[in-house]
Amino acid sequence: MNTPRTLGTPLSPTATKVMLLGSGELGKEVIIALQRLGVEVIAVDRYPNAPGHQVAHRAHVINMTDGEALAALIAQEKPDLVVPEIEAIATDKLAQLEAAGEITCIPTARAAQLTMNREGIRRLAAETLGLATSPYRFASSLEELEAGAAAVGFPCVVKPVMSSSGKGQSKVDSAADVRAAWDYAAAGSRVDSGRVIVEGFIDFDYEITLLTVRSLGADGKVVTQFCEPIGHVQVQGDYVESWQPCRMDPVALDRARDIAGKVTGDLGGLGLFGVELFVKDDMVWFSEVSPRPHDTGMVTMATQVQSEFELHAKAILGLPVNVALKAPGASAVIYGQHEAAGIAFEGVADALRVPDTDIRLFGKPESFARRRMGVALATAADVDTARVNAKLAASRVKPVVAS
Repeated sequence: MNTPRTLGTPLSPTATKVMLLGSGELGKEVIIALQRLGVEVIAVDRYPNAPGHQVAHRAHVINMTDGEALAALIAQEKPDLVVPEIEAIATDKLAQLEAAGEITCIPTARAAQLTMNREGIRRLAAETLGLATSPYRFASSLEELEAGAAAVGFPCVVKPVMSSSGKGQSKVDSAADVRAAWDYAAAGSRVDSGRVIVEGFIDFDYEITLLTVRSLGADGKVVTQFCEPIGHVQVQGDYVESWQPCRMDPVALDRARDIAGKVTGDLGGLGLFGVELFVKDDMVWFSEVSPRPHDTGMVTMATQVQSEFELHAKAILGLPVNVALKAPGASAVIYGQHEAAGIAFEGVADALRVPDTDIRLFGKPESFARRRMGVALATAADVDTARVNAKLAASRVKPVVAS
């Protein structure tokens, strides 16, 4: 039987130590949630002064795709839990360490391996679990991509098998666009595997994220719970706004929960998963799953009794969770708009004058025009009002280059 962890005191021999691999804005919020439970947190990222670095007990900068460097750092820190927060990690090394009994990986090393690679998770969902997905092919060369695109039909979408946040993703309208998509996918891959997935289009009405939590019940057995569905808008594969709850046909919601339960049940372990799904009427198709908090789920910082970050922190420690909705709400992204280091933000006070809103600025050390630098949150009596207010608040925050 599984049991909750005994929580120690940070920076002492009794400390419960958690290492986050990836320390962006999502990792930062997980770290804060863990800190509130007296957990000693080690934040790791590929660049210095990442958002999570700024709130952790200790910070390290390494290339997390270097298996030997990763293993050496784990041996140095000896964490109780290793928590991947991004895809670009040497997951094969994590699997070796887990098999040797040297680490506990969240949710499991196998889950990290499968979800880092779109090929692994798509084959699991479609071919092993028999879930409905878009038509797809994998390709390791331009010629294979041309054949795959012709097989799934135009228009289609090409993505690197290893990437995140829409990087390297493009829509292909005809055979003439395939070469450019191949080159763009190679440039956007987190790990250069030289392999892509091409997906046929599904005629869906909307897409959702169904946050799914695997936690321990009072009897020590794993319990699966679902947050209210989150609707979202994506541009070039990257989320720009989200809202909760997303109105759904009751049959579609049941099907979404069934799909999410099957996928996360196969991946196993404890923690929160972001399951992405396409919906049309009462039909549902599996898209992707992240075994960690999801960017569209930042809205839960305003809408839920426990945010997705608190849910993840509590679940991985074996503690009870509460997935209840507190109020309808929405989020809207604040982009950097500039290519510069150490930008500043004007208009935050004006943004917070929008009723029932809040702002999160992530503290990223370097800005890019389309880099997510913050998020506006809003609650209201209904989702439509919250969406309007979140976007209004986000629009009032003005990134500026410091003189």
